[in-house]
Parts: sequence; structure tokens; C-alpha cells
Amino acid sequence: MSGSTELMGSVVRLAATTIEHEADLVAIRATPEVRQRWRGDDLVEEFREDLLDSSIEQFTIIDKAGRIVGLIQFGEETDPDYRHASIDIYVDPSQHRRGYASDAIRTLADYLFDQHGHHRIAIDPAADNEAAIACYAKVGFQPVGPMRSYERQADGEFADGLLMDMLASDRA
Repeated sequence: MSGSTELMGSVVRLAATTIEHEADLVAIRATPEVRQRWRGDDLVEEFREDLLDSSIEQFTIIDKAGRIVGLIQFGEETDPDYRHASIDIYVDPSQHRRGYASDAIRTLADYLFDQHGHHRIAIDPAADNEAAIACYAKVGFQPVGPMRSYERQADGEFADGLLMDMLASDRA
């Protein structure tokens, strides 16, 4: 991804994540609500490592006023027999329920379908994250099924996830 890539949604702009976004994104990721789902020991170091990780592409979510409100990223499976993309997202809890997440997901999904030629995109929220599941369904993702003991939690126990996917023809 080029450092200048920008995608325009109806209420957000997705800008290629750079080191200049570090302070805002680390602060959002450090909020208790986001940290519950996006854990980590050294958030600054993890942010910097993710910037260098060629297996993921990150976009900073920016609202119409120019405020950074979150991050969305994708990875791609390139094997032709299994080709698809997967998405992950976090949004500042103080900015929830304003349409930022659904617009960012819809905008990135359109980019992945139309520019990258994917026919399928997957997302995998925690099974107990009802707000995220509803948001993803609003965009067109459908439940595929539970993933038992999918992700380790802060307490060391594993919790279930929900695999959801969307085909290009499912777009809402």
C-alpha cells in the first residue's frame, strides 16, 4: 500500500496509517474498552511493529472534522484456491454509535472487492461482542459459525469468537 492511499467514505476518510498517527491510535487502543479486545503489553512497540508488518495494511479512520477516531486493517490470503481478505477494526469508545465503524468497514470492503478483486471478506469478532456483530451485519456480513475457545483473554482463559463473512454480492 502506498503511504498516500486514501479512501473516502460517507462519514469517514481512511488514510494510510503512518508514524504520525501513533499517539492518537495508541491512546485509543489504551482505553479499557478497546484494550479488552486488542490487548498488548507495549502498545507503542506493537504499533511500530504493525507499521512494518507487510502482511497487514492499516488505515487510520478520520472523521469529517479531521479527528482520528480509530484504525481499520486488512490482511489477504493470496493462495488462488482460498483467496480472500480479512478485516479488523477498533474505534474510540467515545465515538461509538456515530456510524464511523460501519462506514469504515463498508468503504474498505468496497476497496477490497473493487480494487483488489476479492470475492469474500472475513471478520471475526468475539462471540460476546454484540455491538460489533450488529455493526458487521448492518454492512452485509453474515455469521458463518462459532469458533470455540478462539482467543486468549486478559485472564488467560480462551473465549469464543464468531466467524462472519461477506461476499461481494452481499454488500448492503
